[in-house]
Amino acid sequence: MTPQRLIQNFRRTRGWLWAASDFNAETLERSLNKLGVSLARVEQIDAGALDADRDIVFLDADQQINAAALINVETNMAAAPVIGLVGVEAPSRLKLLAEAGATAFLRKPIAAASVYSALFLDVNNYRRLHSAETQLAAVNRKRRGRRYLIKAIVTLIQARGLSDDDAYAALRREAMRRRLDLEEFCEALFAPESPFPGDWPIWVSRSVPSGKYGEAHAQDDVTGGRAGGLDDPDDGTGGRSDQARRA
Repeated sequence: MTPQRLIQNFRRTRGWLWAASDFNAETLERSLNKLGVSLARVEQIDAGALDADRDIVFLDADQQINAAALINVETNMAAAPVIGLVGVEAPSRLKLLAEAGATAFLRKPIAAASVYSALFLDVNNYRRLHSAETQLAAVNRKRRGRRYLIKAIVTLIQARGLSDDDAYAALRREAMRRRLDLEEFCEALFAPESPFPGDWPIWVSRSVPSGKYGEAHAQDDVTGGRAGGLDDPDDGTGGRSDQARRA
């Protein structure tokens, strides 16, 4: 697995300060401005409106808030990177930050020299966790769909007289042709409106050596990857310089 590039530059990032009205944000705001980060104070947070690539939430743990408001229900993670602001290191307040998905914290009163370090750790730890959660979700999705793959293989063996290897190869080839995940494709085959295996392509009933399928798969893997436009997204980190000196 290719390691993620570390974010070192935070220009054009938006900071949202969710803190009590008596919180003095002067030092924090001044330090963030030097790093190119804007800061706005809010009284509540809408997780659905947060952009994980642009927003950073500064959460004051010394106030009564609903930490669930920051959580994306689909991923069970914070909708954007969260930096906790801690005045009293009581277990209840640290628990609040953990429930909100904070991946870094700043001790109050805030020291200007610590702001960049908190930003660096928070954003990059969040991206690493988000990547891990995404991969885990994909694995779980495949695991749940594996039974449909097995069911489709058995169906083709019984209906078309294929071997298990040729049945798997035929399913994989058709899924790649339609640009679908194999498990997702097999699940669709057993939808109520699907006539599978009655309308299955005639070519799969022929006795085709597995080696020929293997060659076709290799070609499909190459052409499918190129035609699908699956290039790595540009996260805008190229050529950015370290800003720690400016803090």
